[in-house]
Amino acid sequence: MKMLSAFALYIFTFSKAQAYLDPGTGSILIQSLIAGIAAAALVIKTYWYRIKSFFGGAKSGDIDEEDLVSRKTEQQDTSR
Repeated sequence: MKMLSAFALYIFTFSKAQAYLDPGTGSILIQSLIAGIAAAALVIKTYWYRIKSFFGGAKSGDIDEEDLVSRKTEQQDTSR
């Protein structure tokens, strides 16, 4: 316990920290933000039919994801 309190006292008694953020840091932050937005858009696009049906937007006559996959497979088979 004595060691922990001595360590805490040592950590909290530091004076000013000398830190430098170069221009590359800002560019990495912007790149991370853009990548996060692109990833979120891809996830939404991938699960769009599930999201739409969850909120009640899909009707019984709508084409579901399995039908789209089977139609694409049929189109590929006939084009060969």
